[in-house]
Amino acid sequence: MKKMIKGLLITVLATTLLAGCGNNANNSGDAEGAPNVGEAKSVKLKMFIAQPRFKEHYDKYVNDFIAKEKAEKNIDVSIQLEMPTADNAAQILKTRLASNDAPDIFALHAINEIPSYYKAGYLEDLSDQPFVGKLLDSVKPSVTTTDGKVVAVPLETLSWGYLYNKKMFSDLELTPPTTLTEMKAVVEKLKANNISPFVLSYKESWIPQLVLPLAAGAIINTENADFIDRMNKDEGSFTEMKAMFDIFDLINANGTDKATEVGGDDGAAAFATGKGAMWLQGPWYAETILKSNPDLDFGVAALPINDNPEATLINLSASTSLAVSKSTKNKEVALDFINYVLDDTASNDFFQALKFNPISAVHTYDSYPWVNDAMVYVKEGKSYQDPAIPQSVKDEVGKGLQAYYAGQLTQDDVIKALDKAWKSYNKVNK
Repeated sequence: MKKMIKGLLITVLATTLLAGCGNNANNSGDAEGAPNVGEAKSVKLKMFIAQPRFKEHYDKYVNDFIAKEKAEKNIDVSIQLEMPTADNAAQILKTRLASNDAPDIFALHAINEIPSYYKAGYLEDLSDQPFVGKLLDSVKPSVTTTDGKVVAVPLETLSWGYLYNKKMFSDLELTPPTTLTEMKAVVEKLKANNISPFVLSYKESWIPQLVLPLAAGAIINTENADFIDRMNKDEGSFTEMKAMFDIFDLINANGTDKATEVGGDDGAAAFATGKGAMWLQGPWYAETILKSNPDLDFGVAALPINDNPEATLINLSASTSLAVSKSTKNKEVALDFINYVLDDTASNDFFQALKFNPISAVHTYDSYPWVNDAMVYVKEGKSYQDPAIPQSVKDEVGKGLQAYYAGQLTQDDVIKALDKAWKSYNKVNK
């Protein structure tokens, strides 16, 4: 009997000790049942960046980040990188956010989209993250809300107007025109020498809409300073921007054929191979252009919209920026990647490979020639900050100008559509 009791006590004690060990093992992880010390945690991060032409560079940078997280934090990270085209990205993202299917990290336009996305509660406050202290003073305001919170890390800062082939201009002793009349003379000289003045590529609607921020910026800065404020109060109209059709009509009448069948990449190839002397496009296409022709010497110039040389200005802006979803369940790793975007060593090569402008003191590479072209205007005071036109209005501009080019809409039709789009935006964002 004593032996039996002794045996039972030993069994109970052993069971208790084993249970205790099991409890200690569980407590060594986090409250959600994370792995024990020594075991790797697995995290799947979803990213949404509408720059498919840079997929190769993003894939490499993402893989480098994955290796860094494993080495430094023992976290096994897998990344689902979604890269839609710019034309439909905004609508896809809005749908995802509204249906509680938000990517952990997503790209948005700093000037046009941060205000509404922040107001809707989609953006994580990143103000205390290490990357913030690395941003250049000239860049930081573009990703800062009106109440002082930094909510994204910028990728692209831009100084742009249109692109032109420097060799073609030099061979014909041409210089970038400062007025619309001068632009007409340049066009005629190019045509007289059997050179198509402009590459046209309107298959993607965001490309023809580029004429609007250029025209709006010029007009706002020379004769209509309160346009944006009045539009936000339903007190203005795009009839005040009608001058944009003067330069747009000139471009369309003197460009390459079948514009609505030519997208951005094909436009870049056409410009790179000399099928047109100018292209209504920004230097964000530099990497794609140089893939087609590494030896091409091209520049950036301000687009004239009227005969006032003071209105021929360079657009300065910060565009593509990465934000963290407020609802992410992978906040630690998402923040790690956001900071890796401005890693002290890795980001230098990343930004240089993308042909993006330096945005931080950690970027030490030399400015590109087209950046230097634009900075000449900036130093002379001939530049402006990108006008804060709502993205939904810009989308409408793109579709409207595509239809206008195709002869399906009149100027008045386009203007009415834009006024309506801005009023709709105001109703939603009051």
